[in-house]
Amino acid sequence: MTGSGPRLGVLLLLAVLLQTVVVTITVLHFTAALNSMKETFSRSSVSCLMGGGLQSITAARGEPCWQVTQQLHLLIEKSLSQRYQKQISSAVRDEVSRVLPSLVVVDPATPPRPKVGAHVTGSSAPQLEGGAPAPSGRRVQGQKISWWEGRRGLAFLQDVQLEDGELVVPQPGLYYVYAQTYFRHAPSPEEAEPEGAGRGRPLLQYVYKKVGSYPVPILLMKTSRTSCWSRGSEFSLYSAHQGGLFPLGAGDRLFVTVTNASAVDMDEKSSFFGAFLIS
Repeated sequence: MTGSGPRLGVLLLLAVLLQTVVVTITVLHFTAALNSMKETFSRSSVSCLMGGGLQSITAARGEPCWQVTQQLHLLIEKSLSQRYQKQISSAVRDEVSRVLPSLVVVDPATPPRPKVGAHVTGSSAPQLEGGAPAPSGRRVQGQKISWWEGRRGLAFLQDVQLEDGELVVPQPGLYYVYAQTYFRHAPSPEEAEPEGAGRGRPLLQYVYKKVGSYPVPILLMKTSRTSCWSRGSEFSLYSAHQGGLFPLGAGDRLFVTVTNASAVDMDEKSSFFGAFLIS
């Protein structure tokens, strides 16, 4: 009995050692097999990229080349799609904003641009003979046109008032101001002149502004031309047009004066006056 105890201990020790050796061999074999599989897959992936596998997308499903090329093609398509979508969207948005500004979606973070403007046109209403006298006496040249139309036909008023032929600016900012008058002169028998006499007549158009802090209207623009009326024609024609950018304040008033106001043809497509806010 005393001899069987040490013998049993030796057997148990041998069994533990044998089990440890088997486990170690198994782990080493599994690690070697895993490394071999990784190396094989890596080689096959590189060979797919370097060889003809990249052009052939018809490989059998499950093969390494098919998986690599599928993933690579999807990545390329996604990248190109995102890139060209941004470029095309920007180009389309720019073109649409140029042709149809009202269809462009404005970023909510961007404050909307105020819509302030007016376009008044010639009116068929009864006109004063020779035009209305210009305000402030001799310091304003010409005769003021006071019979502009602001609501009908091509005319409109957007947050701008029309009072006595004057546009009242609602808020400060940089405005584009423009005016056109169409002269249509029909000479009367009393205007007949001797042969060889000069027949030149000056045609002038002025655009003024009135401000509350200054007593005299301020001249913004003027255009002039000395035109010779044709002796043999029924009437003579001439258009005066001008426009420019000006800083204006709230309450400023704009108006137009001309020489020979009785010769102005107040057709809405020929004589007009307006201003709109730029910024």
